[in-house]
Amino acid sequence: MLKSLARSSTVLATAVGAALIGTAALAQSGVTPPDVSGLQSVNTPPAQEAAPAPALGAVAAVVNDDIISDYDLRQRMMFYLMTTGVRPTQENLPQIQQQALASLVDERLELQELRKMEKTQKFSIISDDAEVDAQIGQIAKENNLTLDSLKAQMARAGVDISTLREQIRAQTSWQRMIRGRYGSRIRIGQSQIDMQLSRLKATAGKPQYQLAEIYIDPQRAGGMQEAMNGAAQLVTQIQQGAPFPAVARQFSSAPSAASGGDMGWVSQGELPAELAAAAEQMAPNSLSQPIQASDGVYILYLRGKRAGSASTLVNLKQAAVQLGADAPADKIEAAKQTLASLQGKGLTCDNLQAEVGKVPGVVAGDLGEADVNDLSGEFRQAAESLPPGQLSPPIRTAVGVHALMVCGRRTSDAQLPSSKEIENKLLGEQLTMVSRRYLRDLRNSATIETP
Repeated sequence: MLKSLARSSTVLATAVGAALIGTAALAQSGVTPPDVSGLQSVNTPPAQEAAPAPALGAVAAVVNDDIISDYDLRQRMMFYLMTTGVRPTQENLPQIQQQALASLVDERLELQELRKMEKTQKFSIISDDAEVDAQIGQIAKENNLTLDSLKAQMARAGVDISTLREQIRAQTSWQRMIRGRYGSRIRIGQSQIDMQLSRLKATAGKPQYQLAEIYIDPQRAGGMQEAMNGAAQLVTQIQQGAPFPAVARQFSSAPSAASGGDMGWVSQGELPAELAAAAEQMAPNSLSQPIQASDGVYILYLRGKRAGSASTLVNLKQAAVQLGADAPADKIEAAKQTLASLQGKGLTCDNLQAEVGKVPGVVAGDLGEADVNDLSGEFRQAAESLPPGQLSPPIRTAVGVHALMVCGRRTSDAQLPSSKEIENKLLGEQLTMVSRRYLRDLRNSATIETP
């Protein structure tokens, strides 16, 4: 178990000082600290003041005899500050330090486990330097940077590129192992897919929210109250200008952290009750306060809100008398009486066209399938309210008088995911659960000490 994360005031001051110098250099050049999507291409002058020399001999933690130095911890804290734009304060520094140390501990445990596997299985699992360099190069390319300019920008913030390298190495290697080892063992049955599809259909008509999330795991935070306190500090930092996606990437324990917390559009019925209740009360482009749920603490950012995506499709047939917009009132009234007389004649969707064709001056036709939202006026009202097989009262339009019959009604599944998409989503959720449990067991069995 991880012992107290309390650190000496000297180490704290050193970390804060270095972070302030790094962010001050960016501020002097007029550059906003980078967002989670990557580092912006800038030409900033070097910092006027050098960061304090690291205390290379000091120890922040020992993980199964593997040392995490104060320098490692300081670098990770500064990396968090640089990528999130969070301003270090006396209030939030302990949380930043705890998150940084917890991440380093997890990465050490992951790499230790992967090395054991490599010895026993005789094949490579851990990403080599070439793979890590390729990923860093891709990050630079996506943000219109060269590898050298990326390194230079990190150096101006006092962060060595090796901090990013080791984080990428641990994360990608661990994810590859989990998918490779357990991906083929997890079976997503058709019944699970059908059940999920049924739930999606049932909630398709409910409000939908475009959400982003930050999830604070109480096991990593030291308990539910600590998770609530930490989330409250993150909310304050985001309100003061720290980009939500950047904070999510570094502090969230949810799978969505990799995409800056983005959850996309989700229906009300897909969310846990606590989150659904909070989202219902939020306005677009607003941030929630910390939300305590059964599994941890969440912060939500609501980007947008819309009505349910389900569409009601109706198959319509009609009996009609053709009359122009300038038809006299007596002919309109006569047409209405003729169509009204058809009610109670035993007309059905199967015999409507044949029977109506026998009535002089009345034509029948199949209008096909239509979305009720595309219908107007009394046509829409009839399509929504008529029981199937019942003829509507006469409806006057610019081209005639009509009586409608609904011959089918269904909910459109056009916006629902395919079975394969549902299968992949369920598999991803299962793999995430396996990864969390695996790492939790490693923590519980490890010897982790802090001075």
